[in-house]
Amino acid sequence: MQPSAPNPDKDIDLQPALNRLDEFVAQQMQAERTPGLALALTDRRRTLATRAYGYADLGTGSPVTVDTLFEIGSIGKSFTAIVCMQLVEEGLLDLHAPLRSFLPWFQVGSEDDPITLHHMLSHTAGIVNGMDFTGEPRFEALALNETATCPPGALFHYSNAGYKTLGVLLEDLLKQPYAEIVASRVLEPLEMSATRGSIRYADRPKMAVGYEPWYDDRPDHPSRPLVPAPWLETNTADGCLVSTAQDMAGYLRVWLNGGHPGVLSEASYQHMAQPVIAAYDEHQYGYGLILSEFDGFHHLAHGGGMVGYQAMMLNDIDNGLGAIVLVNAPTNTLAVAQFALKCLRGLHLEDELPSLPPSTDPTRVEDAARYAGVYRAGERKLVLDADGERLTLDYAGQRLGLEQRGADRFFVPHAEFKRFLLGFEFSETGEPLAAMHGGERYANEELPEPVDPERPDWAAFTGHYRAHNPWYSNFRVVQRAGALVLIWPSGEEEPLTPLEDGSFRVGEEPLSPERLRLDTLMNGEALRANLSGGDYYRTFTP
Repeated sequence: MQPSAPNPDKDIDLQPALNRLDEFVAQQMQAERTPGLALALTDRRRTLATRAYGYADLGTGSPVTVDTLFEIGSIGKSFTAIVCMQLVEEGLLDLHAPLRSFLPWFQVGSEDDPITLHHMLSHTAGIVNGMDFTGEPRFEALALNETATCPPGALFHYSNAGYKTLGVLLEDLLKQPYAEIVASRVLEPLEMSATRGSIRYADRPKMAVGYEPWYDDRPDHPSRPLVPAPWLETNTADGCLVSTAQDMAGYLRVWLNGGHPGVLSEASYQHMAQPVIAAYDEHQYGYGLILSEFDGFHHLAHGGGMVGYQAMMLNDIDNGLGAIVLVNAPTNTLAVAQFALKCLRGLHLEDELPSLPPSTDPTRVEDAARYAGVYRAGERKLVLDADGERLTLDYAGQRLGLEQRGADRFFVPHAEFKRFLLGFEFSETGEPLAAMHGGERYANEELPEPVDPERPDWAAFTGHYRAHNPWYSNFRVVQRAGALVLIWPSGEEEPLTPLEDGSFRVGEEPLSPERLRLDTLMNGEALRANLSGGDYYRTFTP
């Protein structure tokens, strides 16, 4: 689709678009139990509208206002990348020089295949994501020397630890704290006076209270309440900024205008906004930016997830329109930002406003018949029936309606299924082979059950592991059909592949640098699990 830029001199009544957007936000917030939400809409010249919904603090009933501060998470990576590009232009950094030439203690990778600034900015350094086991950056950056790697440039592997290392680099080079660097080089020139370059107790009274699900060790359900999230201070360059919707609208105009005098030159903008590597399905990653196509138009975007907060910036580059969405609980901020831009384009391009999507029915399952059948694990049996777009499980005399949670995974509303999602395994021809729940594999009774003997030497590794880590608080390791699987509280599963050194590679990607090592045995059980540098310990709950 050819770009059709809005006419900046045309007087447009935004109210119809804002009314439609208000309806959508109300629908989304109710469906997702969102306490509070702030957003702003902008074109290339000015902020078009700011909106505030719901509560900044459920306990006191304080409302969200346009001045409420939210944590913006990984959107902050683009701020870090801007400063890096400024220093490249000043001759203080080199995109393609080994990073250890600026940080001598950084010994990750080999001399023959060194990691560069380019690799770190584009998440192609081949280093681990980082487990956020400390709220400050230096130890976690140094700990990368002890983790596995893959060849730089070989794959996209998102790394918070990589951007934390860039923050340390900036501090060492400029002899200033990261927050001061960002403030002087980005926030002040853009007149983002409300934004702070680190998360501190001093700013907590002005911030929305972040909320998390009641349980942190199992898939969430809308019927359960939200609780205040753990509070943390942090100054890490992977995402430690707090801001308002109004301030962030000004930041979006940097991207809509191809840069900003004194902040980001056109040449540096082109570096940051060019695709480096495929990431997230059909998207691309640049430097601190995700390059996407929505509705036939090119977008620059990035999301942010913090403990108790979510954020999304979405810039329609073709039409010069941007949206920022800030919330204080887990919420689909991308859906809100996309709908907001659809409303703006409907007015600016003299098109129809988008219709409200139908309310989401979690029990509606496309291709429900695909999963129907009888599945067995020894004497235990699961009977799944499809009735149109409904999938039900007959269990313990009850007929349970399943709720879809991503591809081939379902939430089962029964106490005995509370810790894991129910997943399905299919053959290459689409035939259902098995249903899986935690460590159990229920084979399709119409097919011969494969013989996958469990490994007794791995029995010591199965269990529930925890850490005092507000980001990644816990996970479980199960043995299923002779293989080990790591299961996150959300229900996401990652296979564990044994390696010669006794550790396990985490995930399906053969080049993944993520590793799990289980050790410190007592009474036949591993007491410690080290996941890519972060220590977890066996807990008493199953």
